[in-house]
Amino acid sequence: MRVVMIGASGHVGTYLVPRLVAAGHEVVAVSRGRHAPYQAHSAWAKVEQRTIDRAAAEAAGTFGAQVRDLRPDAVIDMICFTLESARHLVEALRGTVQHFLHCGTIWVHGPSAVVPTTEAQPRAPFGDYGIQKAAIETYLLDAARRGQFPATVLHPGHIVGPGWAPLNPAGHFNPAVFTQLAAGAELVLPNLGLETVHHVHADDVAQAFERALDHWGAAVGESFHVVSPAALTLRGYAEAMAAWFAQPAQVSFLPWPAWRTTVTEAEANATWDHIAHSPNCSIAKAERLLQYRPRYSSLQAVYEAVQWLIADGQVRLPQR
Repeated sequence: MRVVMIGASGHVGTYLVPRLVAAGHEVVAVSRGRHAPYQAHSAWAKVEQRTIDRAAAEAAGTFGAQVRDLRPDAVIDMICFTLESARHLVEALRGTVQHFLHCGTIWVHGPSAVVPTTEAQPRAPFGDYGIQKAAIETYLLDAARRGQFPATVLHPGHIVGPGWAPLNPAGHFNPAVFTQLAAGAELVLPNLGLETVHHVHADDVAQAFERALDHWGAAVGESFHVVSPAALTLRGYAEAMAAWFAQPAQVSFLPWPAWRTTVTEAEANATWDHIAHSPNCSIAKAERLLQYRPRYSSLQAVYEAVQWLIADGQVRLPQR
């Protein structure tokens, strides 16, 4: 199968492109050409590379046609963030592709209500990112279920892996939190630290996209959560990381209004976004229909990412 992947050099593409090549697919990697994949792999030598600036091409009204002209059997779109962008691409590809896979987000659900959240639960997204992704999901799945376009939507959680900083136990992305835990220093968490976060290793997301390609009949017209087997509370996450560093957990708590004054505005905004959602999603549907089998727990995925942060000098270990 000739697979065109848009946003191929990102977190998931780093793992998915080699998987697709190993499975015998002909892969066309579309990106802006601004950076190499996070992990080197010999499979990239077999990949056809195309450089397209999506924003500029969409503004010119040519992006969809450029993708169509690559003659894809399947298209994987990792970087679509607005309904207008999705419509532009679908209208160009309608009637020409066997399968279209869109990367969504568990943010389409909004705040967790009944947990673990299933794909069937009503959507209540907030914030532009979640609202737009929910609108894209509705549009694609409606078209698929009417037999008008063969779309599948996969919703990852907080993607982690070596090469970038993972969402940390305080609900933001500053690696200094891991340095604090490594030193056995006190970490102050908002509220009682019982809000949840739901990570997923980038390679497990790649696995899910590969499985969806392999299970066309079960995947078309459906959305799937792509997360680790279980979410973490902020408190449990902090305690587990402290133990991983062979330190006792020194965790304390402050009510949100007081806690937010202890961090930067950007960190407070990131934490609020995560604790207001408190995602805790079920993977039962993906396990049943796609044979999705995540290799990493949330903590295993984070441990691998933090090992990279240590090697890169972004997390410092205490001198023994």
